[in-house]
Amino acid sequence: MTSAAGDNGGASAEELGDAADHLKEFMKGVAEMSVELAKGCRDIVMQNLLNENSFLVKYLGKDSYIVSRIRGPYEATRERLKRFNDYLPEDKNPVHAWSVICIVVVLALAAVIVNTEPKASAPSVKKVSFYPPVATRVLLPDGRYMAFYEQGVPVDRARFSIISPHTFLSSRLAGIPGLKDSLLEEFGIRFITYDLPGFGESDPHNKRNLESSAWDISFLADALEIKDKFWVVGYSSGSMHSWAALRYIPDRVAGAAMFAPMVNPYDPLMNKEERRGIWNKWTRKRKFMLFLARRFPRFLSYFYHRSFLSGKHGQMDKWLSLSLGIRDRALIQDPVYEEFWQRDVEESIRQGSPKPFMEEASLQVSNWGFSLTELKLQKKLRGNGILDWLWWLSYLIIGKQEELTGFLGPIHIWQGMDDQVVPPSMTDFVHRILPGVAIHKLPYEGHFTYFCFCHECHRQIFTTLFGTPQGPLKDVVAEEIPTENETENKEKEEPELVTDAAMNKLTISD
Repeated sequence: MTSAAGDNGGASAEELGDAADHLKEFMKGVAEMSVELAKGCRDIVMQNLLNENSFLVKYLGKDSYIVSRIRGPYEATRERLKRFNDYLPEDKNPVHAWSVICIVVVLALAAVIVNTEPKASAPSVKKVSFYPPVATRVLLPDGRYMAFYEQGVPVDRARFSIISPHTFLSSRLAGIPGLKDSLLEEFGIRFITYDLPGFGESDPHNKRNLESSAWDISFLADALEIKDKFWVVGYSSGSMHSWAALRYIPDRVAGAAMFAPMVNPYDPLMNKEERRGIWNKWTRKRKFMLFLARRFPRFLSYFYHRSFLSGKHGQMDKWLSLSLGIRDRALIQDPVYEEFWQRDVEESIRQGSPKPFMEEASLQVSNWGFSLTELKLQKKLRGNGILDWLWWLSYLIIGKQEELTGFLGPIHIWQGMDDQVVPPSMTDFVHRILPGVAIHKLPYEGHFTYFCFCHECHRQIFTTLFGTPQGPLKDVVAEEIPTENETENKEKEEPELVTDAAMNKLTISD
């Protein structure tokens, strides 16, 4: 081991010596060429500008103001730059020395860049492909069309219905990445995702906000014949639409499942520790993009056209300026995830307009129109009006239950403790504001690893939300009403069991 190391060390020293000799000769040649070049430049200047026989001196006069203004700084510069004389083997002109030094520095830096070890050839860039529109769409009351995607069991067999808005730079195709239909069947779940306005195949909405987003979810549920309450799933930045549903349509929502949920990072209710724990995890470019989204959202178009709207595929962390942990980085480099991501991006940018992305980014960091404190379960405050006094009187006389405000259903949050995209400090803030939220902390998990392409994780999630799987609801099946001949034969065989009620009986199986 030692001798081998010594041999390698000797070979390395020899190679370094050769490289040093080559560099020395190269620098000598550069210096010589620089000297000649600087001499030529100086001669041209002297002959055409400062020489007594030059055109400028003859035309303006030897003692003219302009010539003196040029000659004075020239002589002063020579005096100041004498310190460089000792570093040159010949030609002690200070101005020439300055020229040589500048040229040599530039050429030396160029040589260092050229002679550095070449990087591995970058893989060929894949161009974005667009598929023919195939989405099923529903007509909303304002005339817009919304595209949606449905998984799991049909409406008449669903025990639970889930609606999930997608994240930034995503589409209805995302849902819960890697979610298996067999698992949805096992729990009797109807899982619905949809394209936000301007994304995928959904029509844009020029005046959208989080309240209109909540009502879009409600209208979609009506169009898909969801009569009972449904669950909402919020992941990352898509969570703000789920928060809005809890605020504006709480009577339609049975519960919420949040995964690394984003909140407004400028929320005034955050304390310094929470704010510091969030912003310190983000890259400088991401902070800058959030600043633009808050103050100058129109400028985002330039960056979007240079990244995901460029017509070429790229890396997620570079496009979105994300800092990722080891496990997250390993997941997004997996070919299965990469194929899913590229297809989802292609669908997301189908319309080619930066406007919906600018709107989405601006919504994230602007005033939401409500505070998370409004979701907190609390007693409804009463005023001093006549109706309020009548309510208090009925409360005292007949024991009428006191009304509550906020969201009455359960809220579950799963948070990876190694998440650098949505830091755990953001979930700590939510828990402080909404102490009734159930927090599931995930050690060693990042932003993607628990939510994406993890079958056992998905099973744990549904078990937490819905308990033991019971399968889908079974259809209501009516027994065939026996014919007259069949009835007569049955009366002969078992006359004591045959009644009119039995003939008209409907069998309902669970």
